[in-house]
Amino acid sequence: MALTKPRSTKGRAVLCARLAQEKLAHEILILDLSGIETSPADCFVIATVDSDAQLRAIADSIEVTLKHMGFGFPRLERKGESAWVILDYFDVVVHLMLPDAREFYKLERLWGDAPAMTLTDSGATKAVPKTSKKVPEV
Repeated sequence: MALTKPRSTKGRAVLCARLAQEKLAHEILILDLSGIETSPADCFVIATVDSDAQLRAIADSIEVTLKHMGFGFPRLERKGESAWVILDYFDVVVHLMLPDAREFYKLERLWGDAPAMTLTDSGATKAVPKTSKKVPEV
């Protein structure tokens, strides 16, 4: 995938989602929190991964790529036994979660008022209807 430096927060969130998709993350969701007054960031990227090794590979890919583009290093947090990794870039926060953690915390429902997007197989963004609580299969 040819990478260009994103010029916007949304562009950076989409880049993070595409990097996760490239490493076979699934149920990827991008939440635009910019219209929510008390949100901790402008965008959340939430992705499900199938193993701790995949979780680390995706986190490393995002971290290295964004550092190379000049965005610096994120604040990094791991929840539990690496069931959930958070890459915090201040305005974009990436949540990489094993299936059980994603089901338990349900971040997409917690921030259900936010407009949401997912990625098609080709990496293009696609709006998720507000009535949908789950990421549609593409």
